Amino acid sequence: MVDFKGALGKLGDLAEEHDDKIDAAVAKLGDVVDDRTDHKHTDHIDRAVREIQDRT
Repeated sequence: MVDFKGALGKLGDLAEEHDDKIDAAVAKLGDVVDDRTDHKHTDHIDRAVREIQDRT
């Protein structure tokens, strides 16, 4: 049987350890999505990026 609880715990540890890298990657991804949507949803994308960065 797969130990999902243990895997999630390890994932959380990795997220805490590499918080700066995750934040930078999320920011870059937000920029790519914003460009591909012709900046029509910039406010929503920025809010989503901030929310993800706050949670990591």
